[in-house]
Amino acid sequence: MAMAASYLRPHLLFPPASKPWRKSYLISHQKMSRLQFLISFSSSSSSKQADATVQTAESCVNLGLDYFSKSKVKEAMEQFEMALKLDPNPIEAQAALYNKACCHAFRGEGDESAECLKTALRDYNLKFSTILNDPDLTSFRAMPQFRELQDEARKGGEGIGYSFRRDLKLIGEVQAPFRGVRRFFYVALTLAAGISTFFTVPRLVRAIQGGDGAPDLVETCTNAGVNIAGIVVLVALFLWDNKKEEEQLAQISRDEILSRLPLRLSTNRMIQLVELRDTARPVILAGTKGVVTTAMKKAERFRNELVKRGVILVPVIFGSYRKISFSKNDYYSLPEPATPISSTGEEFEKRTESIIAKSKLKAEIRFKADIVSPEEWERWIKDQQKAEGVKPGEDVYIILRLDGRVRRSGKGMPDWSQIVSELPPLDAILSKLER
Repeated sequence: MAMAASYLRPHLLFPPASKPWRKSYLISHQKMSRLQFLISFSSSSSSKQADATVQTAESCVNLGLDYFSKSKVKEAMEQFEMALKLDPNPIEAQAALYNKACCHAFRGEGDESAECLKTALRDYNLKFSTILNDPDLTSFRAMPQFRELQDEARKGGEGIGYSFRRDLKLIGEVQAPFRGVRRFFYVALTLAAGISTFFTVPRLVRAIQGGDGAPDLVETCTNAGVNIAGIVVLVALFLWDNKKEEEQLAQISRDEILSRLPLRLSTNRMIQLVELRDTARPVILAGTKGVVTTAMKKAERFRNELVKRGVILVPVIFGSYRKISFSKNDYYSLPEPATPISSTGEEFEKRTESIIAKSKLKAEIRFKADIVSPEEWERWIKDQQKAEGVKPGEDVYIILRLDGRVRRSGKGMPDWSQIVSELPPLDAILSKLER
């Protein structure tokens, strides 16, 4: 599968802070859309005098990045493979493996790309969010190998590491803060019932044998029955809670992928769905062309009321998209990582810039947005349908909240009059609480 993006961007690798590094190679872009890695040289005088012709893992990665930025995928892959053979340190190995995976994705080699990413996740602390964000892995995320990798990372294990599962569990604890407390009581009460049963069994034996001083048989059987029933119920509740947790983690994982899906606004600007948080309520209409087109026409009658409620329509017509190639200058940008603020003046300036950027985005949002990377969108919708027990490929709608989570979904197309009555206007108190 050819990669959706027609260009490649280099990864930059940030070295450990314990050593005095200076950068040796850096390609930047104002709209850099993927996590970057920076390979840097030591600033010691000995490294300055080193022979530039000597191949090292560092130099191979840098040369590979150069080829990578020029879309010379074959030459770039050769350099990344050479870097892995030259005893790279963990940072160099992570960069080589990750960029090698991007090369495989560009060539449509899903198995090879997944293997490189799995090794980087397991051995070199690669963050799974990097894979979710990178436009150069767009084609890979539409492949079945990505779903397998994602499921494996969500479950965690020695073969892929636990970092992604740990991140998901932290989010899950915020959404269900009392799960740990419930499990504690399940375990504690099960142990108590088990201990009581342990002491009840000898009494039950004596009651069955009868004789002088034997316990009452009915009372002893009742106590044993209550304890055993309690153990069964508590174990069942514990297993049910575990199942619900796995379903919750799977949903959080799908929500994370959904937030990274790209859209093209009416102004031709490309953004990720996450950038609409607190600003709009996307309504995804997925199905055949005729059904989706009819639903869009019906929505026009309620346009003004829907716009007041922040509704933006996102039509997804199954199987009717051609592959889209993106120019180097039009790809959406990722949110920049937070940086320490050194003064109140800088904080005020950054907040002002953020408000201005959000205002510009609001001005660009219209009633409808077009999807980008349709393979990713269709895959996410079908995964969501399976999770909801709906046959993949059926006509469905999905309404998102202002905070980006799924508010409601259903088969067919939505009743727009019901949505107007259900959703509060953006300036209402309920909408502010939803953010």
